[in-house]
Amino acid sequence: MVDQRPDPDDLLEVVKDQTHRSKRGQLKIFFGACAGVGKTFAMLQAARQLQSDGVPVGIGIVETHGRKDTQELLEGLPVLPRKTMSGNGRPTTEFDLDGALASGYKLLVVDELAHTNVAGSRHAKRWQDIDELLDAGIDVYTALNVQHLDSLNDIVGGIIGVRVRETVPDRIFDAATDVVLVDLPPDDLLARMNAGKVYLPVSIERARQNFFRRGNLIALRELALRRVADRVNADVRTYRVSHAIKSVWPTQEMLMVCVSADQSQERLVREGARLAQRLQAKWIVVHVDRPYQGDDTSSRESLLSIAAVAQAAGAEFANVPGQDVAETLLDYARKRNVTKLIVGNPHGWRFIPFRSRLQERIARAGPEMGVILLNLDDVPRAIKRKVTDQPDGYARGLVIATLACGVTAALAAWLLRVFDPSNVVMLFLMTVIFVAMRLGRVAGAWAALLSVACFDFFFIEPRLSFAVTDTQYLFTFALMLVVAVVISQLAARMRSEARVARAGERRASALARIARELSSAIKLEQVVAICRDAITPLFGAQVVLLVPNEKERLVATQDAGIIDLSVAQWTFDHAQQAGLGTQTLSAADALYLPLKASMATRGVLAILPSGSPISNDPDDRRLLDACCSTIGLALERIHFVDVAQDTLVRMEGEKLRNTLLSAVSHDLKTPLTAIRGLAETLEHAQGLPDEDRSDLARSIRMQADELKRLVSNLLDLARMQSEGVRLNKEWHPLSEIVGSALAQSTSFLKPRTVRTNLPVNLPLVEVDATLIERVLINLFDNAAKYTPPTTTLMVRGGASGDSVYLVVEDDGPGLPTANPEGLFEPFARGQKESSIAGVGLGLALCRSIISAHGGTIRAHARKPHGAAFEIQLPLGTPPEFESEIVNDQATYPDR
Repeated sequence: MVDQRPDPDDLLEVVKDQTHRSKRGQLKIFFGACAGVGKTFAMLQAARQLQSDGVPVGIGIVETHGRKDTQELLEGLPVLPRKTMSGNGRPTTEFDLDGALASGYKLLVVDELAHTNVAGSRHAKRWQDIDELLDAGIDVYTALNVQHLDSLNDIVGGIIGVRVRETVPDRIFDAATDVVLVDLPPDDLLARMNAGKVYLPVSIERARQNFFRRGNLIALRELALRRVADRVNADVRTYRVSHAIKSVWPTQEMLMVCVSADQSQERLVREGARLAQRLQAKWIVVHVDRPYQGDDTSSRESLLSIAAVAQAAGAEFANVPGQDVAETLLDYARKRNVTKLIVGNPHGWRFIPFRSRLQERIARAGPEMGVILLNLDDVPRAIKRKVTDQPDGYARGLVIATLACGVTAALAAWLLRVFDPSNVVMLFLMTVIFVAMRLGRVAGAWAALLSVACFDFFFIEPRLSFAVTDTQYLFTFALMLVVAVVISQLAARMRSEARVARAGERRASALARIARELSSAIKLEQVVAICRDAITPLFGAQVVLLVPNEKERLVATQDAGIIDLSVAQWTFDHAQQAGLGTQTLSAADALYLPLKASMATRGVLAILPSGSPISNDPDDRRLLDACCSTIGLALERIHFVDVAQDTLVRMEGEKLRNTLLSAVSHDLKTPLTAIRGLAETLEHAQGLPDEDRSDLARSIRMQADELKRLVSNLLDLARMQSEGVRLNKEWHPLSEIVGSALAQSTSFLKPRTVRTNLPVNLPLVEVDATLIERVLINLFDNAAKYTPPTTTLMVRGGASGDSVYLVVEDDGPGLPTANPEGLFEPFARGQKESSIAGVGLGLALCRSIISAHGGTIRAHARKPHGAAFEIQLPLGTPPEFESEIVNDQATYPDR
């Protein structure tokens, strides 16, 4: 049975794409071969149809170019006001992106997708404005000509003879929800133009002689038809994947465009983009960074330009270090599972050995891969020219090499007094090595040639002449020159490799150090410190970290005055870089990079140059991107740590709530049940004696007091834990506080014997008398619950050092636990299974009150049996008073 299930990876890609599109607005492009085929007309007709169906439609911007029929279609459609800006020193109207975002329309018509915005706009291109509208969930209708597609720019330029400057990345075209081809045969288009329906009469003749030649129109029409057909192929492949229809390709294509650091390679990248689009294949652009090619500023700039073109076309750019171009390309291709390599084949470079054999070496070493050769001969020579060194650096190196050879010749002249001329040759070779190591291979080759000339001119007979009397010296000179050149090239290669290795080691070490430090960061302040101390000196720029608050609005962690929060917020909302050096909000003073993590964007990193501009080197930008990814992961980890802590707090709160309900449910129910039963007895008892009626009322009061103490402890402990203990301190004698507490505890202490031993000279204490009474009442209640009626309770006090103490002790069975400190925890009880009423809050409340007074309370066992609770309070500076001896004994007999 044939397996009809779809490939999981392909299906996942389709689902991801559909999920991404479902969150965005839908883009519909009305596509044509050139102006005048009726794109805007068809677009407005479709918009009017949707309006008649009840869809809110607004006109963002439409250029009628004076066409009457187009202007008539705008009647009845709401047109958004344009924004007035200063462009080229005069006011210019432009599409108002902010007004469109706030308009509330479900669909907006925004004409001319490839339009370049006025300087100072948020985005450099209108397609970026439309992309932001789509991110906001707004559907967009727009129009585009085939000559404005970036991958077709070179081909169209060759057809019409003019390079079109306004282009749109192909990824925008490919990502559109729908593309409508508006086609018109060339003869009909020319007839429309002659009738004045395309351009105004003054422009018709000039257009016919230039762009609107019949051959141009035929070629552009074919390009438009082919481009739409390629897009339809992509839709068919998506349908096959989603419906488990086997793909016509046995494996997924992966193309790799091999480029050199030359501006002519931009055309190779565009050709690769077109081929990748036709094959519906992923593609990458690779440059081999050979360590011996030197520091070429012009080549680096060309490489940056190629990288920008590749990324704009939707490709990944990789700068891979290596010595052998073919081997490096094949190794990287095998790692990335590449199926076809695209290589340029310019005949003008045939004299360079490795270029003439590159495709052959790749074909021999990698027979499993296809090699596609693209001819670049039609690129002007002015573009192909490659400068190998900067003029200033070139001249400086030659001058130093010349001086070094002169010094070496002078030193050799002195050494010839001792050594033979053949031995002095090594001195010149050492000079060649030194020059090549320090100044590069060009200076090294010049030093080699100059060394041979100096040796012949100054030290070989006849001296001061290049004539040679002995022909064997010719072989010596030739061999010496070859050896010197080879050594100079090897030395220069070693120098370049060392430079590349140092740069790579610096980047790797910096990234490893930042990753190591961020891996241990658990607080936002630590991440901020790492950004300030590690990333700032690495890029020579000021770095500001911005993180979102609870409302998803960015907040700067430091130096908020140097950044633009609106640009940073846009970067965070759209997860795209913006600001300095980008095409979005380029007028900003800083570069804003989103900190993307695996789940979401966690913040924005603002980089403000200090002196020198931000480097555009691909390696430096990759390092910066890696730092941003690492910071994003660190912020995400901190976020999840906070979430875990909040979860633990909620779990503890839930556990505490369950414990409270479990503990309180019984102890609240018991006195309420007793009160209800006693009240019913009192209500229904007829002829009950007054004494029995009085006993019932007393029992109800006692149960109510017990219930009141329980509820008071619960409320007081909750209030103290949330708001803290509020004290009303005054100077009081401890004897009065103890006496008041005993008087309130009479009902539950009887028939126990209570003795007090408080010296009359005991100093006053500054306390909240009501709260200290509560502490003593809880201790007395605790003793009454856990001791038999025959127990004797002792309350004694005294002063020691800078504190006073008060001890409540009994001769009962003692403490029920080996850890007395645990008794002061909330809901802690000495006996887990006990019939004694209580929820374990009394001692916890006592500790909170005593701690608020700056004192301590502890429990310990008495010998041979019993328990003692000792309270210590700070003494302070009490006022003087006359003392009396108090030694009282109180007994509470049974009634």
